[in-house]
Amino acid sequence: MTGPITAGVDGTDESLAALAWAAREAVRRDLELRVVHAWRFQPNAAQDVADRDAQERWVRDAAERSVAEIAERHPGLAVATDVREGGPVETLVAAAAEAELLVLGSRGHGPVVGFLLGSVGQQVIAEAARPVVLVRAGDRASAEAGGQEIVVGQQGDPEDSAHALRFAFETAVARGAAVRAVRAWTLPPVFAYSPGSLQLADEAGGLEPYEKKALAAALEPWRERFPDVPVVEHVEMGSAGQVLLSVSGRAQLMVVGRRAHRTAVGARIGSVAHGVLHHADCPVAVVPQG
Repeated sequence: MTGPITAGVDGTDESLAALAWAAREAVRRDLELRVVHAWRFQPNAAQDVADRDAQERWVRDAAERSVAEIAERHPGLAVATDVREGGPVETLVAAAAEAELLVLGSRGHGPVVGFLLGSVGQQVIAEAARPVVLVRAGDRASAEAGGQEIVVGQQGDPEDSAHALRFAFETAVARGAAVRAVRAWTLPPVFAYSPGSLQLADEAGGLEPYEKKALAAALEPWRERFPDVPVVEHVEMGSAGQVLLSVSGRAQLMVVGRRAHRTAVGARIGSVAHGVLHHADCPVAVVPQG
């Protein structure tokens, strides 16, 4: 069963940009839009504790106003409001588990700081079981104009990027866009290659042809499944993050896979996803590797 497109909102400009993006995507995919607002009672020494009900009404009214604006903009779209009491991380992670994808906002973008991704966004991205799309404040529908691509990073063996590739192709179908599949490679220390991989590279005619064959193999099942989606195979020497960012200007959406790394202080996303999230010029989808 396909879940809704879910947007996490809190009344800020960046969350409203995420809501607008989520609504357009829900229309494209003919899915329900679910608007989730997490809240936790904040007692005030100057107020009576009974103001819990007043705070909840305020939160619900704010969420309903956001939904009303979206419903007016997209009259045929099914929209549901889901106000949940609890911490934002656990609430949004739970909402993501029920969704086709979760959409969150960032606090902006700049040439130095990139996406201003707060601790809540980082934790949700690292822990969510479904794709999470990050949309920066100021994002506009005009950025999704025809001719731009869905850019997706591919690395490792075909199964290592299967979830990200599937998401990219499904998004391209919904938008009538092309997919640009990017595989970056570097010259590693000799000890980084096993004798088996060195033999495969030699049989392929060198390292770059080997990388091109690896990308083609990863794309093959998705080309067969989505034959009408134009595909650009992009193999370039460099770090994965830098190569992806170099083509972000032509992207409607950047798709990266992630493996969450557990540490003593919680889950952390990988370096490629982290770099792209902080510096991409377009919305970024982070897709769990499975």
